[in-house]
Amino acid sequence: MSLLATASVRRVQEALTGAGSAARVVALTDTARSAEDAARAVGCPLGAIVKSLVFMVADQPVMVLVAGDRRCDLAALPAAVGIDGKVRRADADQVRAATGYAIGGVAPVGHTLPVVIDASLERFEEVWAAAGHPYCVFPTTVAELVRLTRGRVDDAIAV
Repeated sequence: MSLLATASVRRVQEALTGAGSAARVVALTDTARSAEDAARAVGCPLGAIVKSLVFMVADQPVMVLVAGDRRCDLAALPAAVGIDGKVRRADADQVRAATGYAIGGVAPVGHTLPVVIDASLERFEEVWAAAGHPYCVFPTTVAELVRLTRGRVDDAIAV
């Protein structure tokens, strides 16, 4: 079976198409499990890779889309999502329960989590995000990510 035919990858493509995006999921020959791997496989700068990270803030899952060359500022996260409480990284089971995706292929689309987007991604005309499988990604723009995720761009969420 083709990677593009897997249920999670189809779900990403359907979410993109359903939202009026022209983006198409791309199956890679090399893994995109990490930001470094994805940048190598796609041939783009590390910062143009969108890391879809899930955190628990006061036991509520939230997604942060961070540039591949940055990390989430956990101290800034509660204010960015408007939830007071302790922050911790979601474990693999919590990520799958909240998004429907396994770690290594978590897409920024196809779920209803609150989303905060790292403003440093705006350095790039095109960014690449995971598409439901460690070997699949899709190209997009920050403006389209905002539209697709109903997310909010924040300039303090990443360091």
